[in-house]
Amino acid sequence: MKRKPGKTASSPDANSAVRERRRAEKSGGGESLSTVRAVDRAIAVLQCFTAETPVMSVLEIQRLVGLSRPTLYRLLQTLAGTGLITAEGDPQRFRLGHGVMYLAHAWLSGIKLIDVARPIVAGLREKTGETAALFVVQDDHRICVLELESHHVLHIARGIGDRGGLVVGATGKAILAFLDEDRQAATIRKALSKARQSEFVSALKAIRVQGYATSRSEVILGAVAVASPFFNHNGEVVGSIGVFGPTARVNDADVPKIARLVVDAAGTLSMQLGYRAKRPGVAAPEVETTRTVR
Repeated sequence: MKRKPGKTASSPDANSAVRERRRAEKSGGGESLSTVRAVDRAIAVLQCFTAETPVMSVLEIQRLVGLSRPTLYRLLQTLAGTGLITAEGDPQRFRLGHGVMYLAHAWLSGIKLIDVARPIVAGLREKTGETAALFVVQDDHRICVLELESHHVLHIARGIGDRGGLVVGATGKAILAFLDEDRQAATIRKALSKARQSEFVSALKAIRVQGYATSRSEVILGAVAVASPFFNHNGEVVGSIGVFGPTARVNDADVPKIARLVVDAAGTLSMQLGYRAKRPGVAAPEVETTRTVR
């Protein structure tokens, strides 16, 4: 039998081996796909639980994930076996288990605020062209822990370690507006006279509604500042992100544009610190509704 140059004849055994290998690859691929789908479904089940709905029935979970009852029960049993889900009561209801706490502890231990915030603050500086900085709250003060100065020759800089009260400047007021009422009231009483308190509280309410604070020449003469708060995994305000520029370059028309960027940056940092938005259809807290700049 003649063969064409460059071609080789395939034996029946070789063809059989190829077909067998292809069947094995298809079988493995199907198993892998099925495994990934199961993981996706398990994650969807875990994400059903929130601070507002920490305990749920099978029916409530099923409505959210859209799985059949047998499939959902198998997932819940598997998750319970790993400690990620706990079952209780009769009729049976489910909550997150101790395994989630171990994972959360490991995650929190790995978070370094400045490392997480640095690229966000850097992006804010590049987008606005002005100095951007990160502040954290400590008692009734705010402290600058990260500052990236503007590339302009004329620019505003506070300096890392700069410390000031919460009632002066955009970065402090952005934090103060979102503190709990008791802590906020105590800070205001300590820092301001009674004659100024009522008007100041009204200003804080406005900051809470719009999601950001502004100031002009309050801390540094000739400086304009825009700041927005960021939150931790418990939904508590822990600091603010601010942008500072000279009045010679930053005018009134620039402030809303900068504010949108600052609010977005603070929201991104909050999410990376574990601040979780509520599911659609669940009434959002006041903090959620203030992330839109008007």
